[in-house]
Amino acid sequence: MRIAVISVQDDPSAPPRDRDAAGRPHRVAKLTEELRRLGHELTVHTRRTGGSPPDRPGVVHVPAGPARPLGQDDVVPHLGEFARFLSARWEEAPPDVVHAHHWTSGLAAVLATRGTPIPIVLSYHGLAGGDSAGIERLVGRGAAGIVTTSGQETADLVRLGVRRSRISTVPWGVDTAVFTPHGPATPRTGRVRVLAAGDLTPRAGLDDLVVALALVSSTELVVAGGPDRRFLPGNAEHARLAELAARHAVADRVSFIGHVPHAEMPALIRSADVVACPQRQSSFGVVALEAMACGVPVVASAVGGLAESVVHRVTGLHVPPHSPALLARALRLLLGDEVRRRELGAAGHDRVHLRHTWDRVAREVVRAYDRAAGPEVITAQREPEQGHARQRRARAREERGR
Repeated sequence: MRIAVISVQDDPSAPPRDRDAAGRPHRVAKLTEELRRLGHELTVHTRRTGGSPPDRPGVVHVPAGPARPLGQDDVVPHLGEFARFLSARWEEAPPDVVHAHHWTSGLAAVLATRGTPIPIVLSYHGLAGGDSAGIERLVGRGAAGIVTTSGQETADLVRLGVRRSRISTVPWGVDTAVFTPHGPATPRTGRVRVLAAGDLTPRAGLDDLVVALALVSSTELVVAGGPDRRFLPGNAEHARLAELAARHAVADRVSFIGHVPHAEMPALIRSADVVACPQRQSSFGVVALEAMACGVPVVASAVGGLAESVVHRVTGLHVPPHSPALLARALRLLLGDEVRRRELGAAGHDRVHLRHTWDRVAREVVRAYDRAAGPEVITAQREPEQGHARQRRARAREERGR
């Protein structure tokens, strides 16, 4: 299958060389890599920036706007230019399917394929909402298929007005060759360890975790996330959490280590007895999956993608959000029972290998492509003498014969 990948803001060719790549860029890169391994022909289209490497087979850096990194709002005025480049490129050699990542890429795809039968599959990677909600709805309705990563994201899109029949839910993948139970671990202190990873904002639920720690004795909490460690002292969110820890007399048991490169996360996870994911809202549950891949049990809020990633009493424990007392109870239950931790960790490891390998993710995404395009569309576009080019040549011959 000929697949055109559009990733306007993130260059998927960069993460394989970047030890700090995570989130959407990492996911797009891993999916692209796996689709190629399965034998599909991929061309990635991303916006050219000053730091873009030269084009090479399979990667096109599209000239659209200034050659420097741009944020979402600043890149939108240049999507028309991006789309015109794609439209011209696909005049004679249209892809079988377009997979656009994020709504900005989806808008470029909709503009580039207008008036053609080229099917678009869109991955939002989380809804922005707010001022972007209207255009997210518009782009979703213009796509033949949507790939979500959780039932929560699917429900959000249905509420936005996207037809459920167009949506395929494919969970987030985990690099099971990197996130494993065996390997180096970050040095520990003499205390049992709870690890939390993510941003420091209130939606991460770290407030609840800090308060819960006061009810869990002889335990340290390691918090990875936020700015680099050297910039933590000037960070308002860090100051807020540090003050909370001091107020609850647990400051000596909480370590804020700042941003941790993604390549160092496996060792950090392996050093933990339990990984806590107390988020108050969550679309994906990536950290929980990575912990499960490392054989570490998870205590997670029963919200969104987290509730789907962590199976209650099988790979970890669920607790309601905003419930420090119940969070503390779940942590005490696991930290005091090594056998239970090992059982949950082993089950989590098995579940990731069963449901979340990138091989399985890529195959499910291909099924979403087939579902969106339909076999008759794919067949028509695979043959060089069919598709748009053939139709245009036929019309030209008719005109000449009149």
